[in-house]
Amino acid sequence: MASSRKPPRPHAFATLVLHAGEGAHAAGDPVVPPLVQSVNYVQEPGSDDLMYTRYGNTPNADRIQKRLAALEGAEDALVLASGMGATACGLLALLRPGDHLLASQYLYGGTYRLLMEEFQLMGIDVTLVEPFEPRAWRRRLRKETRAIFIESPVNPTCRVLDMRGVSLLTKELGIALVVDSTFASPVNFRPLEHGADVVIHSATKFLNGHHDVLGGVVCGTTPYIDEVRQKEIVWGQTPDPFACWLLERGLKTLDVRVQRQNASAQRLAQWLEGRKEVRRCHYPGLASHPDHAIAVDQLDGFGGMISFELGGGARAADRFAKRIKLIRYAASLGGVDTLVSEPRFSSHARFSPDERARVGIPDGFIRLSVGLEDCDDIMADLEQALR
Repeated sequence: MASSRKPPRPHAFATLVLHAGEGAHAAGDPVVPPLVQSVNYVQEPGSDDLMYTRYGNTPNADRIQKRLAALEGAEDALVLASGMGATACGLLALLRPGDHLLASQYLYGGTYRLLMEEFQLMGIDVTLVEPFEPRAWRRRLRKETRAIFIESPVNPTCRVLDMRGVSLLTKELGIALVVDSTFASPVNFRPLEHGADVVIHSATKFLNGHHDVLGGVVCGTTPYIDEVRQKEIVWGQTPDPFACWLLERGLKTLDVRVQRQNASAQRLAQWLEGRKEVRRCHYPGLASHPDHAIAVDQLDGFGGMISFELGGGARAADRFAKRIKLIRYAASLGGVDTLVSEPRFSSHARFSPDERARVGIPDGFIRLSVGLEDCDDIMADLEQALR
């Protein structure tokens, strides 16, 4: 697959999140782009130039797609109705029955189910790889292998995969490297700059950042995005114009939100690591993290996600969850409100305890999505819940 990277950006990242994809301004134009809540648009008789919401080419979708492509340094981008829709359509644009996909064994639970259950029914074979094992990717290649899929940083364990070796391998073989970069956001990590061909996000998370929009994004070359669009149209994965409008509004504060979350999460992780109730704290910004050196090399920030294991296991997690007051116990992540969740009841609920433990999620494992509250207040709530 051709590289999705573009020439250097015309503006700094903080400017692009506000203005990329805009046209020229004229007197009387609204400062806030309008919501165009229409499904269909008037055509010239006989023309096949159809604007239609399900085609993902209407004003609100078009504007946010241009902006997202600019943030990732891609030729093109497509917004879909959910992160899982983006993953499914993004991979199905690359794979056909009889093809083989290599994927990291460290995956979001919904992605695991898609690959290991649904893709198998479609005749697409999937092999899960231990990505930290030397030469693991090369040893599991087949002549039918068409793509490699990784998630980095990983949900919920915060592991960080070294993309250098993987991207060299995919370039050598001419296969696609697809990266789910939801945990990082383009503020902290832009996979195309490290050799990836396709970037996927759950826009529900950091990109929107307000816990009020469901969406997904795929970024890549224009011919590839055209293929993804066909899947989106057929499978009905196009978002409503209002979702696109809300996503654009949320995206405007992406840089300042994530920078604040980076700073708060670093401080909280260092504090959690010193607590006697915490057996282990997982955060790429900690020197104790197994992938800290990779994170320092690849990431521009260590992110707003922290995971930690309580020494008392499931019982301690139950007590902790019932004691939090300021922090909400809720699924999802990346928004302005600080949330905690337990993967054993959410993303990895379909896994057995042994299966969860094998991928680094033992009982007592807590995922913390750091919001924009004052860091001292978040810490105080954690402290009283841990005591």
